[in-house]
Amino acid sequence: MSDPRAVAVNVAANTNEPGFRGPVYPDGSFAYVPIPESAPTLSRDRFPVDEPVPAYGDLDLPFAVPAELRGTPVHADPEFPGVHGRERATYGDPYGVKASRIADLDPGDWLLFYATLTLRPRGWAGPGDERAGDPEVDERGGAWLRERGVDVDADLAPDWGAYLFAGMRVERVLSTGEGDGGDGDGGGVVDRAAAAAVAPTNAHLKRDPFDARVVALGDPDASGLFDRVVPLSAADAGGEANPIVTDLSSDSGRGPWWRRPMAFDAAATSRVLERIDGV
Repeated sequence: MSDPRAVAVNVAANTNEPGFRGPVYPDGSFAYVPIPESAPTLSRDRFPVDEPVPAYGDLDLPFAVPAELRGTPVHADPEFPGVHGRERATYGDPYGVKASRIADLDPGDWLLFYATLTLRPRGWAGPGDERAGDPEVDERGGAWLRERGVDVDADLAPDWGAYLFAGMRVERVLSTGEGDGGDGDGGGVVDRAAAAAVAPTNAHLKRDPFDARVVALGDPDASGLFDRVVPLSAADAGGEANPIVTDLSSDSGRGPWWRRPMAFDAAATSRVLERIDGV
């Protein structure tokens, strides 16, 4: 087997969906907050497995989400064993620019996930209801920490930044036109029956219509959240890419790099995995 390669893609809550970023704490620990489910979903009896679409109120989060979000369904993707009640390691994606990168991965390669996170103090209460004067809003962030001399890990961005936070060691990837001996359905998506056979709980299989151009299944024993984030942003500016992006990945680090997929060749992947193992 050749040395593994990796692809990193942006996922999780952001300032557009649902309106706030997840927190990263001064020691580099964090909370994974999925985005809302933005697509129509099938009736529950048509899911490959009998389970509900989770809502924000069902997630195991260390802070309070706004009241109006608690009943909002979430797009639980990626999913990892033991995280927010999930049991498998899967990921699906409907966007060609990311799907084409992921489709190139082989068993043993790595699918890495990064998110934009906001620096928050331990015990951050949450975004409240985002109304002026709402006493539940906890606006403490990097400035609050600096004013009080709180010890913050030196590699964290001063306010918000992009961070690797999870990884999936690939067992199998289904891409457009592939199935278990069959072709795609002609709509530019993975064969749904094949996807349901290998990743029955993936969030895209609950969508109506099914829309994933790629579905990845991960080794459950070698996939999950990291104990600590690995920064992709420079320590002095969240919008500036650090050498993991500019020197090791396929991305230039120019423009909104924190929204784009990043590919790592075998040599670069080895260095990134060493960095992950060291957190």
